[in-house]
Amino acid sequence: MEATERKILKKFSAQLRIDQLEMFKQRGMGHIGGCLSVTELISVLYGKQMKYDPDNPDWEGRDYLVMSKAHAAPAVEATLAEKGFFDKQLLLTMDNIGTHIPSHVDRLLTPGIDVTGGSLGQGASIAAGIAYGLKHDGINDQYVYVCIGDGELNEGQNWEAFQFMAHNGLNNCIVFIDNNKRQHDGYCNDVLKPFSYEEKMKAFGFWCKTVDGASEEAIDNAIEEAKQINGKAICIVLDTIKGQGVKYYEDMPDNHSPKVFEEGRAMIDAAIAELKKITEEE
Repeated sequence: MEATERKILKKFSAQLRIDQLEMFKQRGMGHIGGCLSVTELISVLYGKQMKYDPDNPDWEGRDYLVMSKAHAAPAVEATLAEKGFFDKQLLLTMDNIGTHIPSHVDRLLTPGIDVTGGSLGQGASIAAGIAYGLKHDGINDQYVYVCIGDGELNEGQNWEAFQFMAHNGLNNCIVFIDNNKRQHDGYCNDVLKPFSYEEKMKAFGFWCKTVDGASEEAIDNAIEEAKQINGKAICIVLDTIKGQGVKYYEDMPDNHSPKVFEEGRAMIDAAIAELKKITEEE
């Protein structure tokens, strides 16, 4: 990745964090930890890797994003707004009555959302179906990207879908595991020890590698490498931190869906000020 491209993506990630923090501050709550941990991934996908058309969200030639950990909707919605799918001011209506910006992805409400989510564990199956359909129709230049939470992998349906992907060699579906080590009820190791995601995915027949989920360049390089794989299902494990990029939330004991009180608003304002320094760099 060239230095200029790297800088553009860093700025994009910073702007996405600013947008999300403004949304959480306005609403007074939100799934902050898990949104921030996928920000670099979404930045790379929409900033470089994915094919899409903001003026025609249902364009048949597009790539697909399945945000299986659907509570990370604000990260995706902020990205869609920045890319011109809808008016950015709508972001500040998150979860209001009649809003088009819900806190879980909803394809019937938000332009650019391909798959509705909410019940964890279902996204992998949907992604597998889309990818299989594309293969069946002889379409080889479109990708399905599915982002799954580490806590979400407690749901057995994921593993059935992975077996289907591997059996059918769906190399047009790239699975991302957001390994931020925490879930709603605590640390993943305490709730249900996951062991090694990379070893498990390889045992299921996947090509798999683990990368720094806070590095746009590492994520992009892994995707480029994955796109050279033929005849095998693909997984990229993202080594992330819940609340990534905002130390106040990284250090918060319960950062899954915290309320934003007076201290939180002050911390958000301070974080936004620091992030703006990145977006304003020459």
